[in-house]
Amino acid sequence: MKSLIRNNNQAVRATARAKHPVVLTALLYLRDALIREEYEKCRELIAVAEEFGAQEVDINYLLEDPRRVPE
Repeated sequence: MKSLIRNNNQAVRATARAKHPVVLTALLYLRDALIREEYEKCRELIAVAEEFGAQEVDINYLLEDPRRVPE
């Protein structure tokens, strides 16, 4: 039960960190680029998100999205 609470708190902290409008926009654009398989855009979007305060966990969450696993 403690691990579930700890994981839930981490998710809340990640959401609180990513409230800067530029970070949110960069992360949304990154998600769209990944879905569209436009990988050449990802590097720049990650750099912008990091510049404005995105944490590695925020970016990895998008990069490790299970919906993007090839069949």
